[in-house]
Amino acid sequence: MFQNFFESLRAKGLHVTLGEFLDLQNALDKGLCGSSLTQFYYISRMILVKSETDYDKFDMAFEECFKAAEHETEVGAQMLRWLDKSEMLELAHEEARKHLNQTEDLQIDKDDVEEKFKQRLKDQNEEHNGGSFWIGTMGKTSFGNLGGNVGGVRVGGQTGYQSAFSVVGARKYRDFRDDRVMDNRQFQLAFRRLRQFSANLDIPESELDIDRTIDKTCNQGGVLNIVMKKPRKNAVKLMLLMDSGGTMIPYSSLLNDLFQAVNKSNHYKDVKCYYFHNCIYNHLYKTPECENGDWVETEWLFRNADSDYKVIIVGDAAMAPEELYSDTGNYRGPNGGLSGYEWLKLVKRHYKKVVWLNPKMAPGKAPWREAETACKELFPMYKLTVAGLNRAMYELMAPKR
Repeated sequence: MFQNFFESLRAKGLHVTLGEFLDLQNALDKGLCGSSLTQFYYISRMILVKSETDYDKFDMAFEECFKAAEHETEVGAQMLRWLDKSEMLELAHEEARKHLNQTEDLQIDKDDVEEKFKQRLKDQNEEHNGGSFWIGTMGKTSFGNLGGNVGGVRVGGQTGYQSAFSVVGARKYRDFRDDRVMDNRQFQLAFRRLRQFSANLDIPESELDIDRTIDKTCNQGGVLNIVMKKPRKNAVKLMLLMDSGGTMIPYSSLLNDLFQAVNKSNHYKDVKCYYFHNCIYNHLYKTPECENGDWVETEWLFRNADSDYKVIIVGDAAMAPEELYSDTGNYRGPNGGLSGYEWLKLVKRHYKKVVWLNPKMAPGKAPWREAETACKELFPMYKLTVAGLNRAMYELMAPKR
């Protein structure tokens, strides 16, 4: 029973064991779910899902297997495609929404709105934008998204006024996944793992040493003797080297979030950020435009940034083989007589801790995958997701093997 459900869960990446699935069968046999699909959803999720990071995968498998048993107010995939508008379209209507006259005491007949919503779901067979009758976007009805109506049912889209009394068609647990691409807040949380506190720094003694103050005061018969100490500061020195341009253009916003997160983490002893295009050669650029002349020599960096810097390389390692292996493969500037692969080996040789974060790491047989494999052999490489970044931070802080 429910074999398709079991197979769908496994296909979505959930590690569901046969024993757990038999437990679900026992729950059904004992009538714990009654005749309610909703109750079955919660019971099965409780038994089969081990972490909230898998809730989104579970929801997708559940919807895939039981979409024929949807509630009257559940929205199909076609409707959600109609309602899925681009971020640019949302921005275009941002100003209009700001000027909407909102009142705190909204007189809304929820039963009437829900009844109309059910009827529209049955009758609607095409996309609608604007208007005041169908489910759509930028309209005046009580259901849809991006519209000018306060209160009602939001269907898909992003939250606006936070006044909807019901939300349908939303993947509520998308942000819980540990395999999704990062955002700014998650970057900042992950970078907190890069902490190595030390008091052996050349800074004044400005923090009260409570234990030694108590000892000194007691030893002097209760006469107060204040003892100060150097504050413990994060001794980590961080270097961020980011691939910019070309195949990394789709990830520009992601790299900006990463850069902002690093710069907001002002508790590091030192932070350096440089850019490269496709591969590291004998120059690193100061800005993401990677313009000739606006750079520092990589050998200068080796001389002025000691081996204690923890280095994070961010890039998709997507390059032609000659860009990696030829000493003339750098078409954006000089090579310095070495191939990109040899420059990468120098980075590995100079710095004790280096990790590579890759936003792609997708399977494939394109020529640039050869370069990715070679880079993996030099550096620990992790996909730029929540789980991948956390593993990279642990690798940077682990004792050198």
